[in-house]
Amino acid sequence: MTYPHRPTPATVAWVLSTALLLQACGDAALLESSAPGAARLQATHPLTAGVGASEDILTQLQSVPGLTVVAEDPAPYPGTRFFRLSFEQPTDHRRPHGERFPLLMTLLHRSAAAPMVLASTGYGADDFYYEEEPTKLLEANQLAVGHRFFTPSRPASSNWRHLNIWQSANDSHRIIQAFKPLYPQRWLHTGISKGGMAAVYHRYFFPADVDATVAYVAPNSHGVNDVRYEDFLNRVGDEPCRTRLRAFQREVLVRREEVLPLMEEWAATNGFTFHHLGMDRAFEFSVITGPFAMWQFGGARACALTPPPGAPAADLFWFLNGIAVTQGYSDADLKSIEPYYYQAATELGAFRAPTQHLSGLLRYPGQYSPAALVSFPITEPFNPGLMRRVEHWVHHWGGQMLFINGANDPWSTGAFTVRERNDSFRFDVPNGNHLANITRLPEAQRAVALERLFSWMDVSATPAQLQSRLDDAALAPPRMRVPRFPL
Repeated sequence: MTYPHRPTPATVAWVLSTALLLQACGDAALLESSAPGAARLQATHPLTAGVGASEDILTQLQSVPGLTVVAEDPAPYPGTRFFRLSFEQPTDHRRPHGERFPLLMTLLHRSAAAPMVLASTGYGADDFYYEEEPTKLLEANQLAVGHRFFTPSRPASSNWRHLNIWQSANDSHRIIQAFKPLYPQRWLHTGISKGGMAAVYHRYFFPADVDATVAYVAPNSHGVNDVRYEDFLNRVGDEPCRTRLRAFQREVLVRREEVLPLMEEWAATNGFTFHHLGMDRAFEFSVITGPFAMWQFGGARACALTPPPGAPAADLFWFLNGIAVTQGYSDADLKSIEPYYYQAATELGAFRAPTQHLSGLLRYPGQYSPAALVSFPITEPFNPGLMRRVEHWVHHWGGQMLFINGANDPWSTGAFTVRERNDSFRFDVPNGNHLANITRLPEAQRAVALERLFSWMDVSATPAQLQSRLDDAALAPPRMRVPRFPL
C-alpha cells in the first residue's frame, strides 16, 4: 500500500510518534531462574538435529510432500538461507482429499538445532525477508505464513464458507506436522494484529502443537459492533484532545462540500476509485473512523496538531487523510483485504466508533460495518459465541502464552486476559499504540517477558548477547502488514 508523501501535520505526527516508540528501552538482562508458573503443557523436543541433518536443507525441503520451493533468495545474514515456498493445503480440512490450493510461505533457515518461530501474517504472504521480534531475540529459524483466501493463496472454488478460524488453524497444524521432522527443537507461534489472532486461534484448536505463543496487539472482539471500543475512545488521552478531535470531525462534515472535492481531486491524481462505497460514503467512513485510526497508529502528538474549526479546507482534508488513510476505502484496497472483512463479519467481530456528537451530520448513519466493505452479500450469520469461547479458554487454560499490547491502542480494549499461574502473561506498553512490542516494555516487565520466552524455548544467552539482540530489535523498522486504517 502506498500513501501520500505530502508533509502534512498528520504525517509529521506519525513520524514523531514512531520515532519515540522506536527508541531503545534501556538495559535488560535475562534472568537465570525460572519464574513460578504452571507446569509445562507440552512435551519438549530433544536437542537433536533434524531428520537427514547431514543433507542440504534444500534437499530436505524438496522431500516434504506437498511443498514446492519456489526460489532461494540471497542470504539476508551470514549463516542463514532464505526460501520462498508454496505448501499445498486442502480447501476444506474435513475433506482432505478434495480441492487443494497453494499457501505461500517464506523460510529463514539457520540451523536444525535452533528453535522454530512460526509467524502468521494474518493477511497475504510477504515475498521478502524479515524477522519477527521473537526470531531476532532467540536467533531462531522462521516460517512466515500467509493466510488462506488472501491472493494468491485462494482456492479456485472461492467458497467463502471455508474461510474461518478452524480451517486456518488446521493450515498451521499441517505446516507444523510437515516441518517438525526437519526442525525438531521447540516451536513458537507468533503474529502481529490479525496474525497474532491467528496464532491464538491455532493454539485454541491445537494446544500441543507449539511450546509457546507470543501474540502482539491481538484483540478479541464481542460482536460486529463492540461498544467497548466506543467507551475506550471516549476516555483515551485527555479531554482537550478528545474535544479537538470531535470538533474536527464536525467541522469536516459541516464543510463536506468544501472538503469532498479535495478528496475527489486527490483520488483522480493517484488513480484511486471508490465505486463500491461511493466517494461520499467513503469520505464519511473516514471521518467516523479517523480518531480510532489516529490512536491506533499515532498518538497524542497527532492529536495536538488537529486543525481547528475555521482552518483551510486543504488542511482539514490532509489531516483526515493522514490519520484515517482514505485510500483504505478505495476499491483496490478493500478488495486486497476483503477476506478479513468477511471474517470480521462472520467470526472475528469489529469495533463501534462514537458518533453521538455527529448527530444530524451523517448521511449514512449505522452503515459502517465489515459487511459494508465486502463486494458480495454475506449470507452466513455472525457466530456470537466463538470469540467468547476462545477468550474463556485463553483465560482459564492457555499456558505459556505472552500478549503484548499498546495501552493507547484502541484494539487493547479487546485484549485477552491471562493467568500467571498458567505461566501466561499480558503486558501493555505505556502510551503505546499498534506497534507495541517487547523491546518497548518498561524494564521490569521486559525482563519477565524475556525470561519466560527464553525458558519456554530452552534458549540461553549471555547478558551481552541479549542486549545486542534487543538493540537490533529496537532499531528494526516496524513489521506491520495490517493496512494503516481500522479493521
